[in-house]
Amino acid sequence: MDSGIFNIILEYINSIFVVFTSALFAVFTIMTYLSTRNSIHYKRKNSFVDLSKVMASPLAPSITIIAPAYNEELTIVENIRSLMSLQYVNYEVMVVNDGSNDNTLQKMIDAYDLVKIEKEIDPNWQSKPIRGVYKSTQRPFSKLTVIDKENGGKSDALNTGIHLSESKYVGCIDVDCLLMPDALLHVVKSFYQRAEKKVIAVGGVIRVANSCKISGGQLEEIRLPKNWLAKFQLLEYTRSFLLGRMAWGRIDSLLIISGAFGFFDREIALAVGGYDTNTVGEDMEIVFRMRRYMHDRKEGYTVEYIPDPLCWTEVPDSIKILVNQRDRWARGNVETLYKHKDMFFNSKYGRLGLLSYPYWFFYEWMAPILEFTGLFSVILFYYLGILNTEFFIALSVMVYAFTVMFSFYAILWEVYSYNQYRKTKDILTLMLFALIEPFVFHPIVSFSALRGNYKKLFNIKSGWGAINRKGFSKA
Repeated sequence: MDSGIFNIILEYINSIFVVFTSALFAVFTIMTYLSTRNSIHYKRKNSFVDLSKVMASPLAPSITIIAPAYNEELTIVENIRSLMSLQYVNYEVMVVNDGSNDNTLQKMIDAYDLVKIEKEIDPNWQSKPIRGVYKSTQRPFSKLTVIDKENGGKSDALNTGIHLSESKYVGCIDVDCLLMPDALLHVVKSFYQRAEKKVIAVGGVIRVANSCKISGGQLEEIRLPKNWLAKFQLLEYTRSFLLGRMAWGRIDSLLIISGAFGFFDREIALAVGGYDTNTVGEDMEIVFRMRRYMHDRKEGYTVEYIPDPLCWTEVPDSIKILVNQRDRWARGNVETLYKHKDMFFNSKYGRLGLLSYPYWFFYEWMAPILEFTGLFSVILFYYLGILNTEFFIALSVMVYAFTVMFSFYAILWEVYSYNQYRKTKDILTLMLFALIEPFVFHPIVSFSALRGNYKKLFNIKSGWGAINRKGFSKA
């Protein structure tokens, strides 16, 4: 090949990486600005709200909290106790035992004196067979309903709960999550604070509960995780929820609500057919469908996001479990993007089609692939002796510096806004982990995403990637 043409190709490749990197810098800078503005606006607006009036009102709307459970015998009793102690009048806790093969069901029966009751069930409802519906014989647990069904996966369990619920709103959470006592008050407030638009869904920030002290289903002390992998995930969650999703919420373009803490208008959720049981990214996909449903009907609507630390969950503390989890996230991302590919740069869907979808396509899907391609190119160019060392070092240093600055800002904004970790040692520890994250944690996440894409491309069957719970600390 002519050396001139070869040099042109190299310059073209370099230009692609520069443009892509610059675009990411611009996007994340704008997101930082938007999330900051939204956080300040949220705190000012809610400083005048008296949530106790919502709790005491006889007109408070009904909410059903649906919690799928599969082999959760270690923590199920403690988790239900937490859900039963929420500060709200009109709510129901519905635990869907999705064919557990351990003692999950028996643990619930023994702890809450459950007995099987008669319940009318639509025979045409598409879900795995329901084996029984249980209620407690004790009055303090009258809000608790347990559904025992054959295993059909998380989406099938959630759909069963949505179908059997009779409430106006349904909350779909992970059973291992610990909700703060006033969580439902914030949710209801979010559903009713808009006059000009219908709120179809409410999502919230997810906090890391590893190493925190939990007693009687209540969060007693917030602690920094002891496990190194959990520390990295805490840093990642802080960036993602406090900055990323807060920014998308600012421009009403949020396309995902975490499956650990998501509340929906039940009527709209049923209208779109509930969760898709053929994807492992059900929490993202249902938001896509609900938004498209409202867009197609040309009705004013919005999806609200709550930045208050209301939901705490246990994150993976082993590389194997983390890789399986992120592998599943990547496969779910691909499935959802492909299913709704007609939204890509489609002005019919406004900011969703022109901003949100392209972001998920280029950053959430393509970024790991481009990183791998870039790494392979660097190794190849070095081997061929054509690597522009100065350009490579300059670009790498710039990316690293920006990444660390973004993480530092997320940590400091967390301190300023909610200040959950008040020890100076904890803040310095998170900053240290931000410095080494690009070399330790990020490669694991990128590898997981590549593996998920590889499995999806070659149609390799894989499971849901469940986490083996160890339970919350009580000491």
